[in-house]
Amino acid sequence: QVQLEESVGGLVQAGESLRISCKASSYAFNYYKIAWFRQAPGKEREGVSCTPSRDGTTAYADSVKGRFTMSRDNAKNTVYLQIDRLKPEDTAVYYCAAVTDCSGYDNNDKIHQWHWGQGTRVTVSS
Repeated sequence: QVQLEESVGGLVQAGESLRISCKASSYAFNYYKIAWFRQAPGKEREGVSCTPSRDGTTAYADSVKGRFTMSRDNAKNTVYLQIDRLKPEDTAVYYCAAVTDCSGYDNNDKIHQWHWGQGTRVTVSS
């Protein structure tokens, strides 16, 4: 069974850092790739990052490269998203998803296939 649960986000000030987590069921962690998405108010959901396997290279959206770092703790079936130098435009609901492939994981014609967590709200004040 695929289950995903994000940690609580929060209200942070611009320039600060925040780490959110996604705990996955063992099945999800072992048989799926894990991705992060976000959806800002009034905008479409966008892919942020995707880790292809336990030891693979994580892919990042160009908009977050250099500030976002995805990591994983295999023993805990948990992936993390470290967000540094937060900006007001990072304000969004962040979702983790279990995806079958990191290639094209954020294509609109694929995202309906993925398994989603409930989302966690991150608000960045200026």
